[in-house]
Amino acid sequence: MSNVIAFKPAPRVAVQQDRFSALIHCFATQRRDQDDVFWMKENAELLNILVATKADVESDALLPFQDFYKNAAQRLEFLPQYYRFLLSMILDLEALGMPGDMGEKLVRRAYEMDLVGAELSDLQRAEAQRLMLRRGIDPVAGDGLKDRLNAFANRVSTFSLPNKKASYELTHIAFYLSEYGKINPQFTKEAVQSLHFAGLMAFIDQNADLLAEICVALVYAGEEPPQAWTNWLHMQTKNFQLTSDDAVSCSDDYHSYFVCNWHAGVAGRAAFSGTYSAGRMRFDKGRAQHAPLREMSYLMMQMEGARSGDWSAMRPHVANALSPDSLQVIDMAANSSDHFDAFFEGFARAGRA
Repeated sequence: MSNVIAFKPAPRVAVQQDRFSALIHCFATQRRDQDDVFWMKENAELLNILVATKADVESDALLPFQDFYKNAAQRLEFLPQYYRFLLSMILDLEALGMPGDMGEKLVRRAYEMDLVGAELSDLQRAEAQRLMLRRGIDPVAGDGLKDRLNAFANRVSTFSLPNKKASYELTHIAFYLSEYGKINPQFTKEAVQSLHFAGLMAFIDQNADLLAEICVALVYAGEEPPQAWTNWLHMQTKNFQLTSDDAVSCSDDYHSYFVCNWHAGVAGRAAFSGTYSAGRMRFDKGRAQHAPLREMSYLMMQMEGARSGDWSAMRPHVANALSPDSLQVIDMAANSSDHFDAFFEGFARAGRA
């Protein structure tokens, strides 16, 4: 007589608050150990987006973080190099309803230790400033930080060339100066154009992770992202594949999943509306899209002195050289934004042959 083992799939959740609870449980307890810095990174990003999208999270959903919250002061003393992760998580936990005043204690201690003095990057100083101002302390008062951030954002030419690092830094400047959508960052027309240039580059590269952040940044700057970008992002968000299994790898596309859902929330759609299990999950993007950025850049380089910054003059050459799929993406980008002609003029680098 043979034994028959019935397979019982993990229970699925459908109510929105239950979805938040399952997602928090997964990242807080199922994917990584709390002593892993990537545990802090993943959970800081999740909590940040839940706060930014004004998610209604039940208090019981935060229970997996109770010990972390209780021991945060000791962690700060031993791991001061991760103070921004710690501050971000504790402040967001309190914003989501965790009772206590640990956030104020950590901010004051970080200020006493002058932890922002260890930062070399203005962007990291801006993040520290934004976090500590949530409890009324400005660690970089009077040093001209905001002026330098705006000068970076206003340098439009930076964003007509492929530079993912600069584009991500631009989006975070918008996040910090707008306090994640709470105030108008008062971006200049140049800074708005920089966001459009970065968005065109991300769209041509079919990079949903970066494009989602750029669209959120545009909204926080008081601008409406191009409809073609938001439509494409909605499609990418729906195409994520979620796998629930105790053995799945956590080297996945969770960050893209987070920011695409963040964009959905900012765009007025339900964020994190997937079907989640209560256990370990991994998050994978859908089938790879045809991204013509490298193909387009190579064409510009090969044309040398024959290239022009005039898109209308260059499109026939592009059409002859690129694959139909690539040309379709380029044409969609060209039709998506009034800034495309100016973007292409910089992208072509016609005067640098």
